[in-house]
Amino acid sequence: MPLLTALLLQAASGPPLPAPPAPAAGDPPFQRELYEACVRATASDPGLAERFATAWIAENRGGIPARHCLGLAQAAQDRHAEAARTLAEAARAGERARHPLVPELWGQAGNAALLAGDAKLAIAHFTSGLAAAGAFAPRRTAALLLDRARAGVEAGDGAQARRDLDRAMALAPEDPHAAMLSAALARRSGDLARAQRDIATASRLAPSDPDVMFEQGNVAAAAGDEATARRVWDMVTKAAPGTEAARLAAERLKG
Repeated sequence: MPLLTALLLQAASGPPLPAPPAPAAGDPPFQRELYEACVRATASDPGLAERFATAWIAENRGGIPARHCLGLAQAAQDRHAEAARTLAEAARAGERARHPLVPELWGQAGNAALLAGDAKLAIAHFTSGLAAAGAFAPRRTAALLLDRARAGVEAGDGAQARRDLDRAMALAPEDPHAAMLSAALARRSGDLARAQRDIATASRLAPSDPDVMFEQGNVAAAAGDEATARRVWDMVTKAAPGTEAARLAAERLKG
């Protein structure tokens, strides 16, 4: 066994991943163990995962899964612009090969672009992902719509974000994060009644989710109920220490 492969498998010890997508016609032999190890190693040793994925690609044996792992490894090292390019290239190759991973690749490319500060590119990638998902994957479509809505907000296109959120909520009515994001957009747009309805839905679906609770406090503050807002934010800091929601809640409490 090559040394790099042995090191990768050692670094990637951990619980098994969900089954990866089946290979598409024309893919190199799909080496599931290596793919799973590479993806897992992006969390434990992303530099090693990157070196392995690069070598795997150079050997012309890893195909789209190797490029997927390379993009994840770049993202894990906060090289988000590079990751967006790698994942987008993998998605385009996947489209030519009719690979089942294509919607996921476009979604991850979009999120990497968003983290790199390029909201317009993120929107383009999410749109490509939606086209690839088609009408037969409602949950994947809903997730991509939520991602594109976030990018729309970043790009200053609140109207498009609202359309995407409404479609996502229709496709996934039991998704608390769709309702939470809709509440946040409504609050920022000055539609307090809509914000209150949507955050009530999100809180019913996920009453202990720290992000939902944080937005619940925001909506209460927007409605002038400062006591409820501060009580909820305090609950977030105690129930979910170390999370981004807790950090933001603590900032609100200081204000």
